Amino acid sequence: MSQNYSNHRRLVPMYHYVSFLLAVAILIGSIVNLVHSMGTEGLYSASLLVAMSFLFISLFFFARIFALKAQDRAIRAEENLRNYVRHGALLDPKLDIRQIIGLRFAADDEYDGLAKRAISENLSETDIKKAIKNWRPDTYRT
Repeated sequence: MSQNYSNHRRLVPMYHYVSFLLAVAILIGSIVNLVHSMGTEGLYSASLLVAMSFLFISLFFFARIFALKAQDRAIRAEENLRNYVRHGALLDPKLDIRQIIGLRFAADDEYDGLAKRAISENLSETDIKKAIKNWRPDTYRT
């Protein structure tokens, strides 16, 4: 299947749905357990479970955020190299990272025009992706 705007986002059901729902269920269950253990000897362990649940939810989000930040840095480097090979210069510094991420999907024949439009019209990542006619797939995204 060829990649385009409507199917380029990658969701991993076990991570994005199942793991997240389990993490939320564990957090809710630990809070319920804490409420039920108020005034009992199990308050300390119930409090630890709530703390661990918050830690688990935090790790869930930070693992994703850190991976995306690393991917953003790689994309910026790849697109700078792509532009350097084509024009002998790095990308225009007026392009922000979100615009560069949008441009990575543009084929060479429309890349330059979209980059200029992105700067002059302050196009968002989504606007850039929607304007691409000749989609350049990225099948290695995180």
